[in-house]
Amino acid sequence: MGKKIYVGNLPFTTTSETLSEIFASFGQVDSSKIVMDRETGRSKGFGFVEMAAEQEANTAIEKLHGSDYGGRALTVNEARPMEKRDPSAPRHFDNGRHENSQHQDSGEHRGNRPQFNHNRNDGYSNTEQSNNRW
Repeated sequence: MGKKIYVGNLPFTTTSETLSEIFASFGQVDSSKIVMDRETGRSKGFGFVEMAAEQEANTAIEKLHGSDYGGRALTVNEARPMEKRDPSAPRHFDNGRHENSQHQDSGEHRGNRPQFNHNRNDGYSNTEQSNNRW
């Protein structure tokens, strides 16, 4: 039986075909797939390869893990089974700001701009500043 391999830190321009070509030098590739983002259609930077022979897959993992491809150090290891998800659990399409989120109304997610401090202590009150016209 073959072996399924996880390949991470891929350049976003990598296709399933080029991924297959990388592993073909180590043996027969049964399939290759780049995981794509559903909303943007862009690569997520990782994929999977299935190789026919376990020994060939192990050799590919050993030789390719940490190797440079497109200016990136590849992460290559045996794929783990996908964890089962609770279908009733929220999917967090709102960037973590779900109704049950710990950050709700905490002020932590108010953009990247610094907050203006209205209570500055420079020796003048607001009234003194408005009456002090230069």
